[in-house]
Amino acid sequence: MTKLKLGPIPEDKPVKLTVELPAAVHRDLVAYADALAKETGQQPFAPEKLVAPMLERFMATDRAFRRHRAQRN
Repeated sequence: MTKLKLGPIPEDKPVKLTVELPAAVHRDLVAYADALAKETGQQPFAPEKLVAPMLERFMATDRAFRRHRAQRN
């Protein structure tokens, strides 16, 4: 199996955010949670627990966003 982009999910104090997702995205999140659990040996996470690490990873690897943040600081 190919290595997934996300690693183990750390516990952190959450901030509640409500969003609506297309059903297909939810199905993919469930499948990703299952694959991540198998790869890391952790228990499967609820799909909503994956959203924050995925967004964090996305923003960390977005070069234009990093340049924008660097210009503001």
